[in-house]
Amino acid sequence: MEVPVTQPVPILMYHAVARDPRPSTRALSVSPRAFTEQMQLLADRGFTPLTTAQLAAAWRGGSPLPLHPVLITFDDGYEGVHRHALPVLAKHGFPATLFISTGWLHGPYETDGAPDTMLDWGQVRELAEAGMEIGGHSHTHPQLDQLTDEQLWFEMLCCREIIDEQLGRAPVSFAYPYGYSSRRVRRTVRAAGFAQSLAVGNELARRTQGPYALKRVTVRRSTRLREFERLVDGRAIAWNFARDHALTKGYALLRKSHRLIRMVTQNNLFFPALSP
Repeated sequence: MEVPVTQPVPILMYHAVARDPRPSTRALSVSPRAFTEQMQLLADRGFTPLTTAQLAAAWRGGSPLPLHPVLITFDDGYEGVHRHALPVLAKHGFPATLFISTGWLHGPYETDGAPDTMLDWGQVRELAEAGMEIGGHSHTHPQLDQLTDEQLWFEMLCCREIIDEQLGRAPVSFAYPYGYSSRRVRRTVRAAGFAQSLAVGNELARRTQGPYALKRVTVRRSTRLREFERLVDGRAIAWNFARDHALTKGYALLRKSHRLIRMVTQNNLFFPALSP
């Protein structure tokens, strides 16, 4: 059975899957037990997981979606995705998408800043071989809308080229670090060769959002199973994330102000004092 292409789709955003995550990642982590229960619920309810590329291809071509479509996505590249999530996904035959910050992974491109135990490239290859789509998430996980054009291009191209080198194929999907983007960032993501990109938004994804601003819902350590069921059903999402939406609007205004100040400073602009 298929559903109309216009049907909204829940895109689940996970980060770490860990028993004892570091304090910096705890709020956005889930326990292995919780993840297992959530995937079992999807299986019991007859959901059909898709990768990001599969959903985007269906929406571009106007193809019907399978019954109860859902996307399972992971950001950053935490080691628990391989240790804890992969066996559960394999049990159910569920595909997923992993968005990696290439500079945070263990290996030859490693930089400072990783907040917890991260994957290495051997594990990423095993995830890809198991059917997980590997997408880009920048190189060093900055707030992309605060970067200069040169810095932004570096983050896009470095991430894409490293994944291509390590996996033998370039990523086609991208997720914005922190969910932050702008028209300039979205144009750069597209020009760098990514065909679609995910934000946060804490709403269901819809075809009308466009391929570079698809929204996701956050799964946290505090997300209980009943709340999780409401999220995938698209019920009470606005109520659950009301505080997040208010904070997001405030952060957006603050980031625009910060970027304007930096542009003025970098270009040595000044406003002469008015004569008396």
